[in-house]
Amino acid sequence: MNAQSQAVGRAGDAGHGLDLGLDKKVVLVTGGTRGVGAGITRVLAGLGAVPVVCGRHPGEDADVEFVACDVRDADAVEEMVQGIAESHGRLDGVVNNAGGSPFALAADASPRFTGKIVELNLLAPMTVARAANAVMQQQDSGGAIVNVSSVSGHRPSPGTSAYGAAKAGLDNAMTSLAIEWAPRVRVNSVVCGAVLTEQAHLHLGDDDGVAAVGATIPMGRLAMPEDVGNAVAFLMSPLAGYITGSTLTVHGGGEKPAFLAVATADNKM
Repeated sequence: MNAQSQAVGRAGDAGHGLDLGLDKKVVLVTGGTRGVGAGITRVLAGLGAVPVVCGRHPGEDADVEFVACDVRDADAVEEMVQGIAESHGRLDGVVNNAGGSPFALAADASPRFTGKIVELNLLAPMTVARAANAVMQQQDSGGAIVNVSSVSGHRPSPGTSAYGAAKAGLDNAMTSLAIEWAPRVRVNSVVCGAVLTEQAHLHLGDDDGVAAVGATIPMGRLAMPEDVGNAVAFLMSPLAGYITGSTLTVHGGGEKPAFLAVATADNKM
């Protein structure tokens, strides 16, 4: 069994048996029906929270409440957030997870394509956060918002430049919102590296490509969706009650500098 397979087994039990103070907390997870969002949802549910997921299509877990919503539509977002608050009596947390981008070189991407990527990865989460904040500010318990961001916003992102720029903008906006909405609402970001999802092959190729990329990461593997979920759960929990305006990087140690692989000095790692 390789390191990635072992990680899959460990991550499957993430959250269960722990008490992070999230029991019965109502948390909206955008894009929570698959990939990273589904992993986050599983972790939150395992910790006793009540996740509500949104997307354009329901996921496979019929036990999780689903709301159909295009997070790029401000009116639909407002209706969704208000509906959750009314049906559950409150909204304790939001995970802005919906996002992503196909590979497209900037010289080949149309202005419309670029605009759509920025809309989904920057404007939409800000729209969701704004609607959630309006509810949370009226609650004695306030609330917590966690944006799922990417290392693409903190280093070059060739082939996904609009995505990287949008994530950089989201992380910057998070620091401002944390100040504007404190002390009642906390806002943070989880900055993700490569994650093993059902769409990893679109950027990394076949299993050999995934394994090769995993070998470049100090931890020896890609992240699992539950690894991201564990970080999100911490930032949602009372343990992070004094943490706002911060980024928590989940990338397994990052990317080894390229010069180490090509240098002729005796410094191989």
